[in-house]
Amino acid sequence: MAEQETPLTPDAVVTLREVTQDSLRSVLALKVKPEQEQFVANNAVSIAQAHFEPKAWFRAIYAGETPVGFVMLFDDPDAPEYYLWRYMIDARYQRMGFGRQALQLLIDYVRARPAAKELLLSYVPAEGSPEPFYASLGFVNTGEVHDGENVMRLVF
Repeated sequence: MAEQETPLTPDAVVTLREVTQDSLRSVLALKVKPEQEQFVANNAVSIAQAHFEPKAWFRAIYAGETPVGFVMLFDDPDAPEYYLWRYMIDARYQRMGFGRQALQLLIDYVRARPAAKELLLSYVPAEGSPEPFYASLGFVNTGEVHDGENVMRLVF
């Protein structure tokens, strides 16, 4: 898939799309800022893990026709808890509002799932963590720590 020639603007329409053979290379090329690498696995690891977890639901985040990020959810339609497993926006496209729009699309997706009552996520508690961003979307710290990461919850 060829990279878009015109620069992206914050008003580009954000969508969540399946990762396909045609888009895989572009999704794998997405990278966070070097100082953010401690917070999220790269997309190759995430996609590999997803292929061995039947309840993994993953999508490329697009702004217009440009892949700008990646999201992965543990999606069990029989459970009340959903878990945001991976979430990243490429360094080139951060602070343009695409991440907020994509996460809202994910929240809407989970809210529409049959038994969904809450969406959980976790973050590494370190300088530059995404905690303030998640809090701005309504997630609250639970006080729980899982594998060294603080857990946050959004109740529906």
